[in-house]
Amino acid sequence: MTTRTADLSYLNNTTDDPVGRPPLVLGGRTFGDVTNTVCGIVENPRTPPLWYVFFGLSLSLLGVLGAMIAYLIFTGIGVWGLQSPVGWGWAIVNFVFWVGIGHAGTLISAILFLLRQKWRTSINRFAEAMTIFAVACAGIFPAIHVGRVWVVYWLFPIPNQMSMWPNFRSPLLWDVFAVSTYATVSLLFWYMGMIPDLATIRDRAKHPVRKIAYGILALGWRSSNRHWHRFESAYLLLAALATPLVLSVHSVVSFDFAVSIIPGWHTTIFPPYFVAGAIFSGFAMVVTLIIPTRAIFKLEEIITLRHLENMAKIMLATGMMVGLAYSTEFFMAWYSGNAYEGFTFLNRGFGPYAWAYWIMVSCNVIVPQLFWVKKFRTNVVLLWIASILINVGMWFERFVIVVSSLSRDFLPSSWGYYSPTFVDVLTFVGSFGLFFTLFLLFLRFGPMIGMAEVKGVMPEAHHGRGAHGDYHGDVPTDRDGMIPVKAKREVVQ
Repeated sequence: MTTRTADLSYLNNTTDDPVGRPPLVLGGRTFGDVTNTVCGIVENPRTPPLWYVFFGLSLSLLGVLGAMIAYLIFTGIGVWGLQSPVGWGWAIVNFVFWVGIGHAGTLISAILFLLRQKWRTSINRFAEAMTIFAVACAGIFPAIHVGRVWVVYWLFPIPNQMSMWPNFRSPLLWDVFAVSTYATVSLLFWYMGMIPDLATIRDRAKHPVRKIAYGILALGWRSSNRHWHRFESAYLLLAALATPLVLSVHSVVSFDFAVSIIPGWHTTIFPPYFVAGAIFSGFAMVVTLIIPTRAIFKLEEIITLRHLENMAKIMLATGMMVGLAYSTEFFMAWYSGNAYEGFTFLNRGFGPYAWAYWIMVSCNVIVPQLFWVKKFRTNVVLLWIASILINVGMWFERFVIVVSSLSRDFLPSSWGYYSPTFVDVLTFVGSFGLFFTLFLLFLRFGPMIGMAEVKGVMPEAHHGRGAHGDYHGDVPTDRDGMIPVKAKREVVQ
């Protein structure tokens, strides 16, 4: 490994040089350095003490989630704060929140891959894993929200003893298919991208159990020319398949509200509004998790300031879209001349839930404006705090949409004020326990960075053709377009 100086200024690769782009991997690292760094996290018998602290806390929260779900099933949904007219409460809010969190992974992996954004290679595996775990958390809430969990299979179009068939005109059923499809494709995308790296861990493993376990997961990968060709073709096809899912899944989730006649919900702006908000919150969660991870595992030379700055720019762009959606909603409520719509949005800004609305606006519209300034985009501590505030704001956005419209609809005599119970709160907090438990296990036992992809953007892979390479599939080729055996071995070693 190249010796690095005590001066940490080399870690700043955010300068814009008109002659050439700065490298995406710093410190003069070689292919072997990248392999040793990523595999060393998995192979190191001494786990960082902070990992045990966070894992113990996550397991405790996961136990709280299990206890609250068991209490809910044995007692009934009356333990939640649901009432007339607020029949949807924190469960639906949490569902939409977690589905939104899962959007950044597929966007980074699929859309940025198709757009040939090379900087994605250091963070895509991380974000893909986050997607899978967030969708797992999201799936809990619709399942337990139905009340009688033991007959949740009625949601699916399968024969049953009562000859019941789901209503395909219901957006709630559309959710089932949209989210399950999204989870399946994202899981395939995530796992298939890891196969070359799992094979590298398999070949380096010394313990027979680890060698067998990673060998099974690697599916016999040998890094042959045929394997790389099929891998690249399949990866491209899955990226093309996953790209429309990024746009469609949260659009379908928004139909839960948009196809109703409730004031504040019945609007055509919801699909693009929800998609922009999902990407916004997803990138915020990636930043929230990746900053402490890169510090704990000493990954500052692979996950660089340039990666963080680019994600801040995307959060700025999507935050502006979300802010535009907020103002458009108010404008259309006035311009339509609909008294019910006008009252609903005035009620949001100045009614009993005004506190939630202004928290939402402050976190989602005002906080991202800091990212116009490069000094703030590259300040790691400030970026981390801002990402947490954005996630808080995005949760309150879903809360405002769900609760404020239901609590005061057409009939004033039915108005009410929704308040969550301790079961609502602990169930939501417990879902973070599930998310972080899965996430921490992945960090410890899986390749959190795509080694083959990172090596593909290093100068060493391209024989001096600049600081940037391309993707893991664009390894050096000979005149006939074939991959030399030496190059194939270097990319995976």
